[in-house]
Amino acid sequence: MSKQQFEISAGYKKWTNALLGVGILTLVLGFIFLATSKEELNQTRFWAVLLQNSVFFLLVVNASMFFICATTLAMGGWQMAFRRVPEAISSLVPVFGVFALVVFLGIIFGHQYGIYHWLDKEHVEHDPILKGKSAFLNPTFFLTWTIISLFMWSWVGAKMRKLSSQADEKMDKEQSKKFIWTNTVWASIFIVFFALTVGSTIPWLWLMSIDAHWFSTMYSWYTLISSFVAGISLVAIYVIYLKNQDYLEYVTEEHLHDIGKFMFAFSVFWTYLWYSQFMLIWYANIPEETIYFKPRMQGVYRGIFFLNLITNFAVPFLLLMRRGSKRNYTTVTFLAVLIILGHWIDFYQMVMPGTVNEHYTLGWFEFGILSLYAGLIMFFVGRGLAKKPLVAKFHPFIKESTIHHT
Repeated sequence: MSKQQFEISAGYKKWTNALLGVGILTLVLGFIFLATSKEELNQTRFWAVLLQNSVFFLLVVNASMFFICATTLAMGGWQMAFRRVPEAISSLVPVFGVFALVVFLGIIFGHQYGIYHWLDKEHVEHDPILKGKSAFLNPTFFLTWTIISLFMWSWVGAKMRKLSSQADEKMDKEQSKKFIWTNTVWASIFIVFFALTVGSTIPWLWLMSIDAHWFSTMYSWYTLISSFVAGISLVAIYVIYLKNQDYLEYVTEEHLHDIGKFMFAFSVFWTYLWYSQFMLIWYANIPEETIYFKPRMQGVYRGIFFLNLITNFAVPFLLLMRRGSKRNYTTVTFLAVLIILGHWIDFYQMVMPGTVNEHYTLGWFEFGILSLYAGLIMFFVGRGLAKKPLVAKFHPFIKESTIHHT
């Protein structure tokens, strides 16, 4: 019989502590040797790596709440067998939100012009393009909208998780109707605000403004889907891990198959957005548009540029095309890890060419900070999973999930 309450195992704790230990040591050494260095390039590298990881992993864990709210509005029931997994992952949003805010404050008040060129007021005065965007590319607007976004994601997400706890107790017909309606209302609020932020303004401010002379109308959707497919992959890893540990009694190959469909479909959708953005810019060959792709496609980032396509499209497309692959624990786990690392690389090449330019490094600091965030995810998700039963047995849609067939 499957276990109902998650207990953090000794092996899980060991890996969590190891990753956190490596990550914290890396952060301390990075602060000593990079952040306080007299060389501006070292300082820029320190803040650029923290920016890349803080934004990427914040959007990845926030994708779990987007998944919950989207399926709630769709009146979906198939995901109820493992819904507590994305709930636990989404509990990291406030934590990673604080980390991201600290990074933004360090960049802005530390006058890191190598990250955001629009922070240099004197430079902006002599740059017509930056001056024209100064109404929103300024510290006050940046921090105000960032704080509002982080608060709303955290608050509405916490409300959705709190509502979910009601499904651990029996409900009569009227209570069930009220429960579904309340969930629908709060899910709608989250989706609307998510569209106004992750689907629109936030990627402009946090990432696209690194290359402030360039812009793309596809950029926000591209960033959203990049983080969403990585978020679904993280859910897949935890579902498989818990199933292997004899949890999630109602999860079957049918559920894994549908998670695999999400990974496949949104890898293809990411590629569509990538191609739509790249092809139009390449075909038009307008200098103010091609400045973004020239260092990535023809410079020192060329290898990363094409590795990005291989890991995020070619491999998932070829391996997940088959029905059997989406039902195989080993295949899905491998591809989930690959997709997360692939989109981590995607965010790396979003940030580095506009900050450290051709002096990029994929070394001890980059992978050490990656270890830090991996350890933080394991620590907080483990705590989140252990707080309440892994299956909401009295949710009105739980029967639909138990008999799910795809």
